[in-house]
Amino acid sequence: MEFKVVLNSPEEVKEFVKAASQCDAEIDLKSGSIYLDAKSLLGVLSMGIKKELKVMCVKDDEKFFRSVQKFAIA
Repeated sequence: MEFKVVLNSPEEVKEFVKAASQCDAEIDLKSGSIYLDAKSLLGVLSMGIKKELKVMCVKDDEKFFRSVQKFAIA
C-alpha cells in the first residue's frame, strides 16, 4: 500500500506516528531520496512539517489507513 500525506503540525506528526506504531507491518516514509521508519517520532519530525511524504506499507492495513486517511493527499 502506498499513498501520500502532508503533516501540518507537530501534533499531526505525533498522531501519525502513534497510528503507525500500532500497526504490525513495516511502514516507511520517503521524501526525495530519504527513507525512514514511520514509527520514529524524531525521524518523522526531521523530515519537516507541511512537506509531501510518501507512505509505504509492506502489507495493507485498513485500520492504519483509516486512522491516517485525513492526512492523505491526491
